[in-house]
Amino acid sequence: MILTFYIDGVGLMFLSFVLAISSAVLLFSGSYMKEDFHLPRFVMMVLLFVMSMSLLITSLNLISLLLGWDGLGVVSYVLVVYYQNEKSNAAGMITAMTNRVGDVAVMLSIGFMVEMGGWNFMYTTEDMMPKEISFLGALIILASITKSAQMPFSAWLPAAMAAPTPVSALVHSSTLVTAGVYLMVRFYPLFTNSKIMELLALVAFLTTLMSSISALSECDLKKIVALSTLSQLGIMVMTISLGLPQLALYHLMTHATFKALLFMCSGKIIHAMGDTQDIRSMGNLVSSLPLTSAFFNLSNLALCGFPFLAGFYSKDMLVEVILMDDLNSMTLCLVAAMVGLSSAYSLRLTILSLLNYPSTSVSFGTSDEDSRVSGAYLMLGILAVSSGAILSWALIPAPHLILLPAPLKILTLGLTLAGVGVGLILAFGLKSYPLGLSEFFMNMWLLPAISGALPTNLGLHSNVKIMVVDLGWAEMWGGAGGHTLLVGLAKLLPKGPLATMFSYQIIGGVVASLLMINMYLDSLISMWRWKCQGVLSKCLKKWIFSNPTCWYFFYKLLSQTNIWSAENFTINSLIGAQCKNITKCSRTLTPPPLPPMKGVLPCWVEMYKYKE
Repeated sequence: MILTFYIDGVGLMFLSFVLAISSAVLLFSGSYMKEDFHLPRFVMMVLLFVMSMSLLITSLNLISLLLGWDGLGVVSYVLVVYYQNEKSNAAGMITAMTNRVGDVAVMLSIGFMVEMGGWNFMYTTEDMMPKEISFLGALIILASITKSAQMPFSAWLPAAMAAPTPVSALVHSSTLVTAGVYLMVRFYPLFTNSKIMELLALVAFLTTLMSSISALSECDLKKIVALSTLSQLGIMVMTISLGLPQLALYHLMTHATFKALLFMCSGKIIHAMGDTQDIRSMGNLVSSLPLTSAFFNLSNLALCGFPFLAGFYSKDMLVEVILMDDLNSMTLCLVAAMVGLSSAYSLRLTILSLLNYPSTSVSFGTSDEDSRVSGAYLMLGILAVSSGAILSWALIPAPHLILLPAPLKILTLGLTLAGVGVGLILAFGLKSYPLGLSEFFMNMWLLPAISGALPTNLGLHSNVKIMVVDLGWAEMWGGAGGHTLLVGLAKLLPKGPLATMFSYQIIGGVVASLLMINMYLDSLISMWRWKCQGVLSKCLKKWIFSNPTCWYFFYKLLSQTNIWSAENFTINSLIGAQCKNITKCSRTLTPPPLPPMKGVLPCWVEMYKYKE
C-alpha cells in the first residue's frame, strides 16, 4: 500500500495556520510551564499532536487519515491526563471513550471503501451509486460530530479543560475539535442526502444554543471559553449543513487565531489569581495585567464580531450569504440567535473578569512582561486583526455581488449590539436564573451525566454483571450444560457388546432423517421453479404469437440480456424458431414499441424477481 498525500491551496493554508498557532503556543508554554519538571516530555507530546494534525490535513488515503485521526485521539488523552489526578483521569476517560465512536465510524468507512476498489476518497467516490454515497457520507458525519463535540457528544469538550492551558489553546483552536469540521469540508461532495443535512443543521443549532446559554450562567473561566468554542463549532457545522463549506472553513481559520489568544490570556489570568478559575473572585486586572487584559479584550471583541476584526469578516459574510439564499424565516432566526448570543457571553466574561470589583488580590510578583508571553500575544494578536481580510481574499477570490437593503446590511452589527445588551443585563441586572435553572444550564442540560458519565461508568462497572452471566447462564446453557446433557444421554444407552452398534444406529437414523428433509425441501423448490417457468412460457407463447411483429425485437432483447439462464433454453429456442422466417425483412423494419402486456406483466415481474 502506498501512502498518498494531497496538498492543495485550502490544505496548505490551513496547515500554515496550524503551524503558526502551534509555534505561538509552544512559545507561551516555555513561560507558563517553566516550573514543570517534565517540560521536555510535554513539548514532545505537543509536537506529536501537531504532527498527527498535519498528517490528517495532507491525507488523500483513508488509511493515513485514520493514522492522523487516531493519533489526535491518543495524544489528546495523554495530554488531558497530564496532571495525573482524579479529575484529569476521569476527563481523559470521557474524552477517549467518546472519540472512539468517531474512530469506529472512520474504520467502517475504510471497510466500505475496500469494496469500491481503493482508499483514495477523491477519486474512488466518483463511481459510487447514490445510496453508497449517502451511506459513506453518514459515516463521515458521525465521525465528524463526535470529534467536533456536537450533541449528544458534547460532554467531553469542557471535561478536557483538565489539561494544561497551552494544550487547551491548541486543542480548542486549530487541531482536535476542528478536525471534525475539516473532515466534513473535505468530504462535502458526499453529503447529498437532504434529510441528513437537515438533521445536521438541527444538531448544530441545539449545540450552539446549549453551549451559549450554559456560557451565560457559568462561572469557571476556562469552561466559559470552552463553551464558546463549542458554540462557534455549532455555527461552522450549521454553515456546512446550509451548503456553504467554504464559509465554514473561513470561519474556522479566523476563529482559530483569536481563540488560541483567548486561551493563553485566560491561562495567564488564572496563574495571576493563584490558580483560581472562578470569575466571581476576579476583577480590576487592567491595572495589574495591562498587556494580558488588552489582548484578552481584543480576542473577545473578535469573538463578538466587532467591526474590522477577524470574527467580523466571517460572521458578516455568513449572515449576508444566508440572507441572500432562499431559506425560511426560522433558519434566519436561528442564525441571528447564534450570532447574538456569542456577543452576550463574551461581554459578560470581560466585565466579570476584568472590570468587576475584585474579591481577591493578584498574586505578588505576577506580571505579563515576559518576552515569550509578549511574543506569543503579539503573533496571535496580529492574526486576530488581519486574518479576516487576508483570508477573504485567499479563500473567496471571486467577488460576490450581495444586494441587500440597508436594514439587512447592518443586521450583523445590530445582532452584535443586541448581544451586548443581553450581556450587560446578565452581568449587572440578573444575578441568577429562577427555579433552579442556573444549575441545569451550568451542567450543560445534563449532557455530562447522560452522554459522559453514564456510558463511561456503565462500561467500567459492567464487568461484574458480565462475569455473572459468563460464569452462570452462559455456562449452564453452553459448554457445561451441553456436556452434562451428553453425559446424561450416554448413561441412558444400554451397556454391553451391543451398545456401540445401537449408538451407531441412532446416529445413522438422525443423519438419514436430515438428508431426507433436505431432499424434500429441494424437490419443493424445484417444483415451484418449473411451475413458474411453465406459466411464463404459456404467457410468452400467447403474447408472441398474437404479436408477430415483435418476435425479432424480443429475440434480440433476450439474447443481449443475462436474465435467462440455460434452464430457459426452451423459451429462447421457441422465440428463435419463430424469428428465423422474418429475420431478413426485420432488418429493414424498425421494431414497433411494446404493446400493453396486460396479463403477461405479472408473470414477467415474478420470474424476473425469482431469477434475481
